[in-house]
Amino acid sequence: MSTLYIDRKDIELRCAGSALEVYEPAGRRGSIPLAGLDRVVLHGRVRLSTSVIGALVEAGASIALLGGRRSRYLATCVGQVHNDVWRRLGQFDAYRNPVARVGWARELVKAKISAQQRLLRRAMESRPSQRRALFAAIRRLDAALESASSCTELTLARLLGIEGAAAAAYFSAYAGLFPPSLGFAGRRRRPPPDPVNACLSFAYTLLHYEAVSAAHAAGLDPMLGLYHQPAYGRESFAADVIEPFRPHVDEWVWEQFRERTFTNQSFRREGEAVLLGKPARRRFYEHFNPFNETMRRLLRREMRRVAREFVQHGKALEATV
Repeated sequence: MSTLYIDRKDIELRCAGSALEVYEPAGRRGSIPLAGLDRVVLHGRVRLSTSVIGALVEAGASIALLGGRRSRYLATCVGQVHNDVWRRLGQFDAYRNPVARVGWARELVKAKISAQQRLLRRAMESRPSQRRALFAAIRRLDAALESASSCTELTLARLLGIEGAAAAAYFSAYAGLFPPSLGFAGRRRRPPPDPVNACLSFAYTLLHYEAVSAAHAAGLDPMLGLYHQPAYGRESFAADVIEPFRPHVDEWVWEQFRERTFTNQSFRREGEAVLLGKPARRRFYEHFNPFNETMRRLLRREMRRVAREFVQHGKALEATV
């Protein structure tokens, strides 16, 4: 299965039999068999009819909408979701249970910190000049992991503090892996002030979309988070699940700059924000897609695992009614 990225103005999508056709103002650009599409990511001024949307979802392809110059995630369109209501009931029951929420959040934070440590340990092999800073950060992550594992009176607020301290240690060392000319001093999101943050934000956005799609496919509610507080318009549960996967994205971004897929010239400044230029976005999609296939499989596997746990909660809840 494959992903189609549309990131150009004045593109129109049409269906012709079992294929999706792409039209530019000058005429037909090409076609893609619907049977081979898993998802379509639309960014920019793209025209498509309800019949095209229907054909995509009937073929099992989801649609993600990105908007604005900063490629902000807007919405996901999916077809028929999983029909097992016990999964949703179990997710709701876990949300109502403070002990279950803290237990869920503890495992997420531990998995994320462990993944951060693995990245920094691998970095020590290729960047011996940064060995001291990397080793110091790993030690601080050890302390954060110990706190998350052994604290007997753990709360969500305490976990957020532990995760924040770990992130500060991690990104201080991670920043040292990039040349100073990129201006990357740590994680900043809104707006991204440098090329590395621009790539991190864009990749996290696409990863979040994959988690939303995986949650729907597994019969779970992407909005009802257990670690991230539910908020209007935010897929908090999807944000929960991607936390341990973020360091994989970080490593992919580092690899792209090491291989000079992106340089300073790949980006443009707009006010205080640094953004990927259109040719760089094309290269981004090209290199990100193989990596994203792996992330998609891992996310779907994780969502199915969590769904099986929630089924037991849901059936137990029903038995008490």
